[in-house]
Amino acid sequence: MNNDVHALRHILKSYRTIAVVGLSAEWHRPSFFAAKYMQSHGYKIVPVNPRYAGHMILGEVCYASLHEITHPIDMVDVFRRTEDVFPIAEQAVQIGARCLWQQLGVNNPQADALAREANMHSVTHRCVKIEHARLFGGLNWVGVNTGIISARRPA
Repeated sequence: MNNDVHALRHILKSYRTIAVVGLSAEWHRPSFFAAKYMQSHGYKIVPVNPRYAGHMILGEVCYASLHEITHPIDMVDVFRRTEDVFPIAEQAVQIGARCLWQQLGVNNPQADALAREANMHSVTHRCVKIEHARLFGGLNWVGVNTGIISARRPA
């Protein structure tokens, strides 16, 4: 697995087009918030959710599946249940994605193995937004910078 700091930093620096599978159009959902954060940091977000296919999410056209996307995808970020990931991993391999990213709480070992066998990077049980913020700054989004936790030593 590529969950070490060096691999995560490489992935987040190199792979700038992210297909977000399971992206919700509802602003309060974690998938929407993570995608909006990444978009605000210069990433191209490609929504994938059959429920919203043909509609706009975050100013981008939403696709029903990875196969419908007409341009190259660097990373497939999965906001689905663990048991739903393997077919998504198969599609990610078929479209030539370079990374399969399974979000927090999502850890499908078969999908991880398939991605690695296809020479893709594979990240499991990590949030792309949290990892980006941790590695490149941005933990102040949504109240993390409350003043309670600080790197400054008390006087």
